[in-house]
Amino acid sequence: MAEKLKIIPLGGLGEVGKNITLYEHGDDILVVDCGLSFPDGDMLGVDLVIPDFTYLENNRNRVKAIAVTHGHEDHIGAIAFLLREIAVPVFATPLTAGLIKLKLDEAGLLQSSDIRVIKVGERFTAGCFTVEFVNVNHSIADSAALAIKTPQGIVIHTGDFKIDSTPVGGGVIDLTRLGQLGRKGVLALLSDSTNAERPGYSMSERKVGEAFEPLFRNCDSRIIVTTFASNVHRLQQVIDCAARHGRRVAITGRSMENIMRLSAELGYMNIPDGVMVDMSMLRTVPAHKLVIITTGSQGEPMSALYRIAFSSHRQIEIMPGDKVIVSASPVPGNEKMVFKMINELIHKGAEVVYERLAEVHVSGHACQEELKLMISLCKPKYFVPLHGEYRHLKTHAALARSCGIPPENIFIPDVGRVLELGGRGVKHTMTVPAGRVLVDGLGVGDVGSVVLRDRKHLAGDGLVVVALTVDKISGEVVAGPDIVTRGFVYVKESEDLMEQLRRVVWKAIDDHENPDPATLKSVIRASLSDYLYRNTKRSPMILPIILEY
Repeated sequence: MAEKLKIIPLGGLGEVGKNITLYEHGDDILVVDCGLSFPDGDMLGVDLVIPDFTYLENNRNRVKAIAVTHGHEDHIGAIAFLLREIAVPVFATPLTAGLIKLKLDEAGLLQSSDIRVIKVGERFTAGCFTVEFVNVNHSIADSAALAIKTPQGIVIHTGDFKIDSTPVGGGVIDLTRLGQLGRKGVLALLSDSTNAERPGYSMSERKVGEAFEPLFRNCDSRIIVTTFASNVHRLQQVIDCAARHGRRVAITGRSMENIMRLSAELGYMNIPDGVMVDMSMLRTVPAHKLVIITTGSQGEPMSALYRIAFSSHRQIEIMPGDKVIVSASPVPGNEKMVFKMINELIHKGAEVVYERLAEVHVSGHACQEELKLMISLCKPKYFVPLHGEYRHLKTHAALARSCGIPPENIFIPDVGRVLELGGRGVKHTMTVPAGRVLVDGLGVGDVGSVVLRDRKHLAGDGLVVVALTVDKISGEVVAGPDIVTRGFVYVKESEDLMEQLRRVVWKAIDDHENPDPATLKSVIRASLSDYLYRNTKRSPMILPIILEY
């Protein structure tokens, strides 16, 4: 029986981020992208969310390569975690490869990793797959769609893209090549769905540079600009605009500094002589001659702009009259933090310009007319929407139907569900282990649903600790009970309640003659829980500690 092409998404469906898709044929597996996402509000204490790599680890000898479409965290952020488990070459365009190397260097994996640079228009072979990188536009330089030649036919995996006819750098999307592939015959198109609900076309990145001009021209105070650190073309436009208006530029934020340095080294940025100034020299530059570019467009609490807003930055303090330009839109879920930061900046006397007030940001993702053009050029037999919440995927599927793709040839996949393409059509078959793995500090996967449930419990209701010492022989209480609370009540103001809790504990002990420690813990917990809920309508976590003496 002929082998079938299997498409296995391990992330990036029903969610924004954590993008990773597997292509499997026979004994060969190709991994496309390997990203992370950031925790939801209910993932207390969690730093990052990465895909479940169980299937790849169980098939490590079949994994031939990782191909990366571009350098955003939701596409490269989990590569270091995967390379700790599997030794496999990574293929990426120059800037993307440079960003991956920075992450691997931080993780101590750079020397042991095989990162191979490939330019748009070039190909590489991994097992039975031949992968061609096709230039596309996005909000980071060196983005590429992948044309994957498989034994079953050509599959186009767009990655994140838009169609920008006047890009700042990197050239326009290679529609000609995509059309050529479409004429040859495309088996399947897997396409970015992030902006599938937005009608029309996305605006060109160059429009942002045009929007900066009046903001700089009419300003006689200091300008602070925040944007995504990876948006090299946006950074270039800020620097160019500052140079035209006779301003010096300073950079703050580690990720921004790293990307600026890497982009300049690789030739993706052209920094005029004499424009940049070190942060240590800020006081030597008059405020009306200074532009500060900073991280923090998403209101991240440890970011530079957030620390500036809340007066915890070591070198920069907001002054009345400062003009702050937020050249980014909040990622879904970050709105509250972003506007908290904006409100604080305004409270301190800054003038804040953000997307709702001026065209200081454009999306890097294709809107409906661009998505339809991609489908029309590629003319795929089968269509699979990727990257987005379910509503985005569903809307993108409807766009494909409007372009003439038969409904029976459109598949909205689920994470971990295998899609098989063979001689008799397409079908969903088995599922593989998939989902989210939580990263907390140095721990990977050791925080699960039970730990999260306990954290929510502690955060919502607090903790009551009951400590007592019992005689190992007689079982009598020889010390305690001592009661300590955290996040429940302030003990000094609740002495009467603490005394009542001690009485409840004594009664629980007296009602059970010489119980073993496990039983004693159970009855104390049950008695206190019942009493506290009846009298306070709260349910704190109760932790009895019994020492035997």
